[in-house]
Amino acid sequence: MATAKLLIFAGSARTLSFNKKLARIAADAVHRSGAEVTYLDLRDYALPIYDGDLESAEGLPVTALVLRRLFREHDGFVIASPEYNASLSPLLKNTIDWVSRRAEDGDYKDFFQNKSAALLATSPGASGGARGLPALRQVLAHLGVQVLEHQVSIPRQTEAFAEDGSLTNFAQRAEVDALVQLLLKNIAQQRARRDEAVERSGSAAGRIQAG
Repeated sequence: MATAKLLIFAGSARTLSFNKKLARIAADAVHRSGAEVTYLDLRDYALPIYDGDLESAEGLPVTALVLRRLFREHDGFVIASPEYNASLSPLLKNTIDWVSRRAEDGDYKDFFQNKSAALLATSPGASGGARGLPALRQVLAHLGVQVLEHQVSIPRQTEAFAEDGSLTNFAQRAEVDALVQLLLKNIAQQRARRDEAVERSGSAAGRIQAG
Protein backbone atom coordinates (compact mmCIF):
# COMPACT_ATOMS: atom_id res chain seq x y z
CA MET A 1 0.00 0.00 0.00
CA ALA A 2 1.28 3.47 -0.92
CA THR A 3 2.60 5.69 1.85
CA ALA A 4 0.12 8.28 3.12
CA LYS A 5 0.87 11.91 2.32
CA LEU A 6 -0.16 14.56 4.83
CA LEU A 7 -0.31 18.32 4.38
CA ILE A 8 0.24 20.20 7.65
CA PHE A 9 -0.28 23.89 8.31
CA ALA A 10 -1.50 26.44 10.83
CA GLY A 11 -4.22 29.00 10.28
CA SER A 12 -1.86 31.81 11.23
CA ALA A 13 0.65 33.94 9.34
CA ARG A 14 2.37 35.28 12.47
CA THR A 15 6.04 34.32 12.52
CA LEU A 16 6.08 33.37 16.21
CA SER A 17 2.64 31.76 16.17
CA PHE A 18 2.22 29.02 18.78
CA ASN A 19 -0.12 27.21 16.41
CA LYS A 20 2.71 27.09 13.87
CA LYS A 21 4.87 25.50 16.56
CA LEU A 22 2.12 22.96 17.20
CA ALA A 23 1.83 22.22 13.48
CA ARG A 24 5.58 21.60 13.28
CA ILE A 25 5.37 19.20 16.23
CA ALA A 26 2.67 17.28 14.36
CA ALA A 27 4.81 17.29 11.21
CA ASP A 28 7.69 15.76 13.18
CA ALA A 29 5.33 13.06 14.45
CA VAL A 30 4.24 12.24 10.89
CA HIS A 31 7.86 12.07 9.77
CA ARG A 32 8.74 9.67 12.58
CA SER A 33 5.83 7.44 11.57
CA GLY A 34 7.32 6.96 8.11
CA ALA A 35 4.55 8.74 6.23
CA GLU A 36 5.21 11.61 3.81
CA VAL A 37 4.68 15.11 5.16
CA THR A 38 4.57 18.59 3.65
CA TYR A 39 4.68 21.51 6.09
CA LEU A 40 2.98 24.59 4.69
CA ASP A 41 3.36 28.16 6.01
CA LEU A 42 0.39 30.21 4.81
CA ARG A 43 2.51 33.37 5.14
CA ASP A 44 4.26 32.18 1.97
CA TYR A 45 0.94 31.86 0.09
CA ALA A 46 -0.64 35.29 0.33
CA LEU A 47 -4.12 35.60 -1.17
CA PRO A 48 -6.53 38.52 -1.57
CA ILE A 49 -9.78 38.37 0.39
CA TYR A 50 -12.14 36.27 -1.70
CA ASP A 51 -14.01 38.52 -4.16
CA GLY A 52 -16.34 37.09 -6.81
CA ASP A 53 -15.80 40.09 -9.08
CA LEU A 54 -12.03 39.64 -8.88
CA GLU A 55 -12.38 35.96 -9.68
CA SER A 56 -14.65 36.71 -12.68
CA ALA A 57 -12.25 39.33 -14.04
CA GLU A 58 -8.91 37.62 -13.40
CA GLY A 59 -9.60 33.98 -12.54
CA LEU A 60 -7.96 32.27 -9.61
CA PRO A 61 -4.75 33.82 -8.23
CA VAL A 62 -1.59 31.88 -9.02
CA THR A 63 -1.12 31.25 -5.29
CA ALA A 64 -4.56 29.64 -5.10
CA LEU A 65 -3.67 27.34 -7.99
CA VAL A 66 -0.47 26.27 -6.23
CA LEU A 67 -2.39 25.57 -3.02
CA ARG A 68 -5.04 23.60 -4.91
CA ARG A 69 -2.32 21.37 -6.40
CA LEU A 70 -0.92 20.73 -2.92
CA PHE A 71 -4.35 19.92 -1.48
CA ARG A 72 -5.07 17.56 -4.38
CA GLU A 73 -1.75 15.69 -3.99
CA HIS A 74 -2.19 14.84 -0.30
CA ASP A 75 -4.39 12.23 1.37
CA GLY A 76 -5.15 14.25 4.45
CA PHE A 77 -4.54 17.38 6.48
CA VAL A 78 -3.38 18.28 9.97
CA ILE A 79 -4.50 21.81 10.79
CA ALA A 80 -3.49 23.82 13.85
CA SER A 81 -6.22 26.43 14.04
CA PRO A 82 -5.96 29.55 16.24
CA GLU A 83 -9.20 30.65 17.86
CA TYR A 84 -10.61 33.95 16.60
CA ASN A 85 -13.77 34.95 18.50
CA ALA A 86 -14.74 31.30 19.02
CA SER A 87 -14.19 30.52 15.34
CA LEU A 88 -11.43 29.91 12.80
CA SER A 89 -9.08 32.65 11.65
CA PRO A 90 -9.94 34.86 8.63
CA LEU A 91 -6.70 33.67 7.00
CA LEU A 92 -7.70 30.01 7.22
CA LYS A 93 -11.28 30.60 6.06
CA ASN A 94 -10.08 32.68 3.11
CA THR A 95 -7.57 30.01 2.10
CA ILE A 96 -10.27 27.33 2.15
CA ASP A 97 -12.64 29.58 0.18
CA TRP A 98 -10.13 30.05 -2.64
CA VAL A 99 -9.05 26.40 -2.73
CA SER A 100 -12.67 25.21 -2.89
CA ARG A 101 -13.69 27.29 -5.93
CA ARG A 102 -14.76 25.58 -9.15
CA ALA A 103 -12.26 26.23 -11.97
CA GLU A 104 -10.61 24.55 -14.94
CA ASP A 105 -8.35 22.50 -12.67
CA GLY A 106 -11.30 21.05 -10.74
CA ASP A 107 -13.88 21.81 -8.08
CA TYR A 108 -13.98 21.31 -4.33
CA LYS A 109 -14.36 17.53 -4.67
CA ASP A 110 -10.87 17.26 -6.15
CA PHE A 111 -9.25 19.05 -3.23
CA PHE A 112 -11.32 18.01 -0.21
CA GLN A 113 -13.71 15.12 -0.78
CA ASN A 114 -12.69 11.70 0.58
CA LYS A 115 -9.72 13.20 2.41
CA SER A 116 -9.18 13.02 6.15
CA ALA A 117 -8.24 15.73 8.63
CA ALA A 118 -7.07 16.08 12.22
CA LEU A 119 -7.50 19.33 14.13
CA LEU A 120 -5.30 20.91 16.78
CA ALA A 121 -5.26 24.23 18.57
CA THR A 122 -3.47 26.13 21.27
CA SER A 123 -4.29 29.40 23.01
CA PRO A 124 -3.29 31.44 26.07
CA GLY A 125 -6.45 30.46 27.96
CA ALA A 126 -7.72 27.31 29.63
CA SER A 127 -9.74 26.12 26.61
CA GLY A 128 -6.63 25.74 24.45
CA GLY A 129 -8.43 27.11 21.40
CA ALA A 130 -11.04 24.32 21.47
CA ARG A 131 -13.95 26.76 21.06
CA GLY A 132 -12.78 27.65 17.56
CA LEU A 133 -12.50 24.10 16.23
CA PRO A 134 -16.23 23.29 15.75
CA ALA A 135 -16.51 26.05 13.14
CA LEU A 136 -13.54 24.65 11.20
CA ARG A 137 -14.92 21.14 11.56
CA GLN A 138 -18.23 22.27 10.05
CA VAL A 139 -16.58 23.94 7.05
CA LEU A 140 -14.39 20.91 6.28
CA ALA A 141 -17.23 18.41 6.71
CA HIS A 142 -19.37 20.47 4.32
CA LEU A 143 -16.62 20.07 1.70
CA GLY A 144 -16.55 16.30 2.12
CA VAL A 145 -13.56 15.94 4.45
CA GLN A 146 -13.74 13.21 7.08
CA VAL A 147 -12.65 15.05 10.23
CA LEU A 148 -11.49 12.94 13.15
CA GLU A 149 -13.73 13.23 16.17
CA HIS A 150 -10.70 13.34 18.44
CA GLN A 151 -8.84 16.65 18.53
CA VAL A 152 -5.99 18.15 20.56
CA SER A 153 -6.12 21.45 22.43
CA ILE A 154 -3.12 22.81 24.31
CA PRO A 155 -4.02 25.41 26.97
CA ARG A 156 -1.81 28.14 28.42
CA GLN A 157 0.50 28.18 25.42
CA THR A 158 3.14 30.45 26.94
CA GLU A 159 3.78 27.81 29.59
CA ALA A 160 3.24 24.76 27.35
CA PHE A 161 6.01 25.45 24.82
CA ALA A 162 9.75 25.51 25.42
CA GLU A 163 12.01 28.08 23.76
CA ASP A 164 12.90 25.59 21.01
CA GLY A 165 9.22 25.20 20.07
CA SER A 166 8.72 21.79 21.66
CA LEU A 167 6.01 20.91 24.17
CA THR A 168 7.27 20.73 27.73
CA ASN A 169 4.62 18.23 28.85
CA PHE A 170 5.23 14.59 27.83
CA ALA A 171 1.51 13.74 27.98
CA GLN A 172 0.71 16.53 25.52
CA ARG A 173 3.45 15.36 23.14
CA ALA A 174 2.03 11.85 23.34
CA GLU A 175 -1.44 13.19 22.59
CA VAL A 176 -0.22 14.83 19.37
CA ASP A 177 1.55 11.60 18.37
CA ALA A 178 -1.63 9.61 19.03
CA LEU A 179 -3.72 12.02 16.94
CA VAL A 180 -1.33 11.58 14.02
CA GLN A 181 -1.56 7.79 14.32
CA LEU A 182 -5.36 7.97 14.35
CA LEU A 183 -5.29 10.04 11.17
CA LEU A 184 -2.96 7.65 9.39
CA LYS A 185 -5.15 4.71 10.46
CA ASN A 186 -8.24 6.52 9.14
CA ILE A 187 -6.57 7.15 5.78
CA ALA A 188 -5.54 3.51 5.50
CA GLN A 189 -9.10 2.40 6.28
CA GLN A 190 -10.55 4.77 3.70
CA ARG A 191 -8.13 3.47 1.06
CA ALA A 192 -9.05 -0.13 1.87
CA ARG A 193 -12.77 0.64 1.53
CA ARG A 194 -12.24 2.39 -1.81
CA ASP A 195 -10.11 -0.48 -3.12
CA GLU A 196 -12.75 -2.97 -2.01
CA ALA A 197 -15.47 -0.97 -3.75
CA VAL A 198 -13.45 -0.86 -6.98
CA GLU A 199 -12.84 -4.60 -6.79
CA ARG A 200 -16.54 -5.32 -6.23
CA SER A 201 -17.43 -3.07 -9.15
CA GLY A 202 -14.96 -4.85 -11.40
CA SER A 203 -16.27 -8.26 -10.37
CA ALA A 204 -19.85 -7.21 -11.02
CA ALA A 205 -18.93 -5.90 -14.48
CA GLY A 206 -17.18 -9.19 -15.26
CA ARG A 207 -20.25 -11.20 -14.27
CA ILE A 208 -22.49 -9.05 -16.48
CA GLN A 209 -20.17 -9.54 -19.48
CA ALA A 210 -19.98 -13.28 -18.82
CA GLY A 211 -23.76 -13.52 -18.64
